[in-house]
Amino acid sequence: MSALRPESKGVRQVLGLIVVLLILLCYPIQQAISQKASKNDLEERKRKIQQEIEETRNLLSETKKNKKLTISTMMALNKQISNRQELIAMISGQLSLLNRQITETNHSIEVLQDKLQTLKNEYAQLIYSAYRNKDGYNRLMFVFASADFNQAFMRLKYLQQYSDYRHQQATQIVEHQTELNQKLVELEKAKAEKKQLLGAQEVEKKNLSREKNEKEELLSDLQSKEKQLKADLERKRKDAEKLQQAILRLIHDEIEKSNKGKSKSIGTAKIVLTPEAQQLSSSFNTNKSKLPWPVLQGVIIDPFGSHPHPTMKDITINNNGVDIATSKGSLARAVFDGEVTGVATLPSKGQVVIVRHGDFLTVYAYLNDVYVKAGDKVKTKQNLGNIVLDSEEGKTQLHFEIWKGSNKLDPEEWLFKK
Repeated sequence: MSALRPESKGVRQVLGLIVVLLILLCYPIQQAISQKASKNDLEERKRKIQQEIEETRNLLSETKKNKKLTISTMMALNKQISNRQELIAMISGQLSLLNRQITETNHSIEVLQDKLQTLKNEYAQLIYSAYRNKDGYNRLMFVFASADFNQAFMRLKYLQQYSDYRHQQATQIVEHQTELNQKLVELEKAKAEKKQLLGAQEVEKKNLSREKNEKEELLSDLQSKEKQLKADLERKRKDAEKLQQAILRLIHDEIEKSNKGKSKSIGTAKIVLTPEAQQLSSSFNTNKSKLPWPVLQGVIIDPFGSHPHPTMKDITINNNGVDIATSKGSLARAVFDGEVTGVATLPSKGQVVIVRHGDFLTVYAYLNDVYVKAGDKVKTKQNLGNIVLDSEEGKTQLHFEIWKGSNKLDPEEWLFKK
């Protein structure tokens, strides 16, 4: 066995060397694929941000028709500024990729030019040598002057290989010239794309500067009405409390009903699911980040959880769901198959519809005309009702929540990424 070890070791070394060579050969291909993927990803993200900027711009135009400037306008403007900054960052990322591509293409062109010049020089020497020995008689004498048959055969083979090599050199020159031309075209295309991106970035920076100035003016105007803002905020807080009480009451009723009156605590009790409801719940759970939006078009202007008030310092807003600004006349729609658990009326903000999906609940608030009633089965994207137009603030806004049992979830983590 010991006699085989050196040979086995040698085989392993050869195999290891082959693997390394394969990795080195594949690396440029993998790198090119990675760069293409990064570029495509940036382009797709940029397209989505541009779409959201356009939607927000339309909403702002609609809101500004109302001469009364509101917190909703500020929130929409904040969202627009945030999207604009992200778009500029995306363009900067694209420019970085282009700069790297231009640098690599320039290097490839230099290498190809050097190699092409070397091939041309070698080919020129071959042509010159062939010209000096163009007389067939000289080539024939070169063969006949051989000492024996073997030498004559080798000289014939040499002349054939010499001719083949000359043709091969000519082919390589054509191939390298073609590749060089392609690289030059790529370079010009990349430079033109870079110029276009720089222009787009400059436009977006000007838009961002304008929006920031607009925000400062709006902020100054709103801060001068702090007393009124605090009164509005208190009213909205009370509305939110009433909404949550309605939701919790419906959740409690569901728990009581499913447990036949045995459960008394919302915090600890759970809804007992039928096999059908359990399957629906599992299906809902597997669609996290894939659920359709509860409106056809819209922008989230007030996110989930606690966050600072956009104009008043030391005041925190707590949102149990998300507020989605949308266009006038928009409809709320179910994000998944389910059953309407209940419909409640809010004194100042229209109606709220709650749909059950197993042990998940989705909440659609600030509706005007509601098209469903408790006990109705609904399908994904089925219209539930039209969203209230707040004529005082000139906004159409849906409040949307997702619950699992009695736990609030962040809807942005469940909705499809726009």
